[in-house]
Amino acid sequence: MNPKLLELLREPTTFAELELYPEVVEGEEVIEGRLVSRETGKTYLIRDGIVRFVGTDGYTDSFGMQWNRFSKVQLDSANGADYSKLRFEQESTWSDADLRDQWILDAGCGCGRFAEVAAAKGARVIALDYSSAVDAARRNLKDRFPDVQYIQGDILNLPFAPDALPFVYSIGVLQHTPDPRQCVLELIKRVKPDGRFCLTIYPRKWTTRFFSKYLIRPVTKRMPQKLLLKMIEFSMPVLFPLTDVLFRLPLGIGKVFSFMIPVATYINRDQFTRKQRYEEAVLDTFDMLSPTFDQPMRASELRSALHDAGICQEDYKYPTSIICNVTGQKRTGKS
Repeated sequence: MNPKLLELLREPTTFAELELYPEVVEGEEVIEGRLVSRETGKTYLIRDGIVRFVGTDGYTDSFGMQWNRFSKVQLDSANGADYSKLRFEQESTWSDADLRDQWILDAGCGCGRFAEVAAAKGARVIALDYSSAVDAARRNLKDRFPDVQYIQGDILNLPFAPDALPFVYSIGVLQHTPDPRQCVLELIKRVKPDGRFCLTIYPRKWTTRFFSKYLIRPVTKRMPQKLLLKMIEFSMPVLFPLTDVLFRLPLGIGKVFSFMIPVATYINRDQFTRKQRYEEAVLDTFDMLSPTFDQPMRASELRSALHDAGICQEDYKYPTSIICNVTGQKRTGKS
């Protein structure tokens, strides 16, 4: 942790200022220490350079497991592709000039794939995750210090005061929380007046309930995670080549098969080798079937949440075909 992060950090819920007590310091980074609330006296540990506002993974156990197990599969610097960069740019629409020297919150950072992109654009990134995935992110991006800071914390109880951050984004995360709508409200609350936000949530349509993964998730999400992963790894030598053929069939037939078979085989990953595509298929199939929560939102529900957060429709847009991807600005005087 860089002590400069104290400019923004506040105790969750009370928004009280925090006092730093460093114990192990390497250069400018506090590796071990504690933060103490000036109001309540409560202590929050700094361990391995990460500020810990939550103590256990809880409902995010599966994400901690997957991002420590597959920590580099989707990391551009490791896989030699630019899929994370392209997705970040398409969904946020932010330029390098927008982000340079700006604090930006990555809410649900996982292995750090988008934090790496934002840091490369010159942003000062706060990578936050509830799970131990934040440890994987720090290992992946350790050389990015002090441009990337790490927090183990809860999106529903963020350690920042209202109106604190100029940029906030959360990509593909909120549907995996207990309350996606409240997450939207909490994130928008932390955006500065005239600050900007980007939120991508899985869309819910009338066909969603029939998607194969939702038909079997009542079973798979209750399975021991290691057992589920072993089952996926055991079956993938058959399922990957099969779906790699079926999902490519023309006239919409491939899309039908991809709807019917809960395997994440991405046939359009042209920058990946077959081995890389195979690894991602294992990762994302586990990602589909293991989370405790998977609650997509209708576009109308997202618009309602933004409205209740004080964001007018003219202040945001849908920059991609993902109907629950919005990017916008929190205008001065709105909260």
